[in-house]
Amino acid sequence: QAQLVESGGGSVQSGGSLRLSCVGSGSWFSDHNLAWVRQAPGKDRETVAVIDWSGTGTNYADDVQGRFTIFRNNAEKTVYLQMYMLKPEDTGVYYCAADDNWGRALAGLFRIWGQGTQVTVFS
Repeated sequence: QAQLVESGGGSVQSGGSLRLSCVGSGSWFSDHNLAWVRQAPGKDRETVAVIDWSGTGTNYADDVQGRFTIFRNNAEKTVYLQMYMLKPEDTGVYYCAADDNWGRALAGLFRIWGQGTQVTVFS
């Protein structure tokens, strides 16, 4: 069964940095597009960053562009989200998600989900 396990969440002061990691199971990982999806309290889920299976194509939400970077290491079956200049509005549960179709991934439709990791940014 395909699984994704996130780590790296925590509490950080506004302006600080965090790096999230997500490890996948199985050989499927290297041919799936991956994403980080955020759910803030009382809000809908928002896809903040997507990366294609090869690692050469990425897409970011407007409010994280220039502050967040998504990258992956297929040999280690790991995808990362490096977050800089964090703001209180970045607070939420961050989910790792995967899908083998790039169009679905860009639309925020993913077939595989992790359990999420909490990020709290305080001012």
